[in-house]
Amino acid sequence: MEPSDAGVEAGCQGILTADIVVKGARAHTARAWQGSNAAHKAGHVLARLDAHVPERVLIDGLEYREGLSAVAVRAGVAGNVVPDECVVTVDCRFAPSRSAEEAEAYVRGLFPEYEVRVTEVVGGALPHLDRIGSLRTALGAEPRAKLGWTDVARFAALGVPALNYGPGDPSLAHTAGEYVPVAHLRRCEARLRAWLR
Repeated sequence: MEPSDAGVEAGCQGILTADIVVKGARAHTARAWQGSNAAHKAGHVLARLDAHVPERVLIDGLEYREGLSAVAVRAGVAGNVVPDECVVTVDCRFAPSRSAEEAEAYVRGLFPEYEVRVTEVVGGALPHLDRIGSLRTALGAEPRAKLGWTDVARFAALGVPALNYGPGDPSLAHTAGEYVPVAHLRRCEARLRAWLR
């Protein structure tokens, strides 16, 4: 039961989390010119991320939109010290047609002059629309691409057909306005009960 607007979302994206490490040199802030401020230099990484145009990948007629976002920036050891390291954590969502290794190579290729520490990488799941036919028909909805990582990837790795279906608007996930309409709960329950019978 993954939020899918009470519709069918097939497959899912892979996810990669990495730290982009920008190096500098420490100095006392009263003599900042004696150091090299890694936090200031990290602006180049952030500008590159801001200018990045994510790919749109069509698989089985479904469009998976990739993404690359800075999700955290950390620097500094004290309020009077020029930081010698700044770490920009990035979240990469990649189409299920890319392997985890390809996604890692892609991110490293975008930042060749920096140390890139990959902290997590998990592949996605292809939609396999041909393997979810009866459930898809019972749910009565045209499939869309799942933008996000879900447990469908775990099932796919085991060779088990799966899809994303559940109440709630996925475009509101992790926002202050996230909610689940009661009508979605009732519709999802009724359709799943009918299919199971």
